[in-house]
Amino acid sequence: MGRAYQNKKLDIAKTSDAKAKVYSKYGREIYVCAKAGGVEPDGNLSLRSLIDKAKKDQVPSHVIEKALDKAKGGGGEDYSTARYEGYGPGSSMVIVDCLTDNPNRTFGDVRQCFTKTKSKIGTSGSVAHMFDHSAIFVFAGDDEDAVLEALMEADVDVTDVECEDGMVTVFAPNTEYGNTKQALIEALGNDKGEFEFEVDEIQFIPQNTSPVTGDDAVMFETFLDMLTDLDDVQNVYHNAELG
Repeated sequence: MGRAYQNKKLDIAKTSDAKAKVYSKYGREIYVCAKAGGVEPDGNLSLRSLIDKAKKDQVPSHVIEKALDKAKGGGGEDYSTARYEGYGPGSSMVIVDCLTDNPNRTFGDVRQCFTKTKSKIGTSGSVAHMFDHSAIFVFAGDDEDAVLEALMEADVDVTDVECEDGMVTVFAPNTEYGNTKQALIEALGNDKGEFEFEVDEIQFIPQNTSPVTGDDAVMFETFLDMLTDLDDVQNVYHNAELG
């Protein structure tokens, strides 16, 4: 396997408080996506993918519907995206993506996570150049040549196609997300335009991984827990290879 990406499928926690936090993160993201691109999944590919992912992660339908209803109303909170970069324990590189209605609060909360774990928050672009911003699709299959041919016929700019253990992984620039997904559905989907993806998302993929061991590995786990516990944090990407 060439490129190491993070399988960000959420492990739904057993406590009700932890579940509520996961549901809240999905609800916020669905609301922002629907408000920006329309509340109809058929006309908003990003929303459709997000809802599918939420259902896979056992988010209750009423959480999804509440977020969509809120977006239909046109009011509600005014969230904006925020991205923070820096160096985590063991000199690892970290990117933190947030949705926030109070950037000053969010920056303070994220910075505290860095500070308390002897890490260093950096400026915009300080580590992002060491990651590839990529669309990733993973699905069952064993013929990477056929997949690559279908994508080339659709004039999609694909970075790489890999096949391992009965699964095909397609990497494309993040700007090609919609074109790539549509081409895969048209080439491989059923007559209803349906196709099952194991992974369907945009990530920052590290160009190189960094071993993090011993006390640094323990501190890194604490660092990740602190970040993901923040309501405003949606995703955390890193190049740490924990040993």
